[in-house]
Amino acid sequence: MVELCRAPDLKSDLEQVVDTMIALTRLSRLDGAIIAGSESMEFYLSLRRRGFVRVTTSTTSRTARRHYSVGLIAARDTLAALGQASAFLAANAAVAILVEASDGQFCMKVRERLQQLGFRIEAGVRCHRGLVLSASRQGYAQMAAAA
Repeated sequence: MVELCRAPDLKSDLEQVVDTMIALTRLSRLDGAIIAGSESMEFYLSLRRRGFVRVTTSTTSRTARRHYSVGLIAARDTLAALGQASAFLAANAAVAILVEASDGQFCMKVRERLQQLGFRIEAGVRCHRGLVLSASRQGYAQMAAAA
């Protein structure tokens, strides 16, 4: 596992999670990103302060579905937020999910949901606020059409 969240500096926990999500998804300022969950506005503002202008939240997006290449999810109801964000993600997309629960059963539910949506988990990083999972999918439209 990568130790991205470890630095005990003056950064807030939120900023550490945002840093980790950017690194794990390889989000660039040119990428379109959708942010979902109860903390989406805080994440949105943090990303905008950093110069990411092609970001939006799932509740305010006016762009067509299946448009974004990166999804960032931070919510109390992780599974619902993941489902909400997945509608906006392209066939080839990456996601980063903050899982605050330490319950192993819940982590398995998140993993199962990711697999149902065509994602494969690539990494998990422990932070002060929990676990940040990153996953990606390649050619999900072709897989869904074949099924």
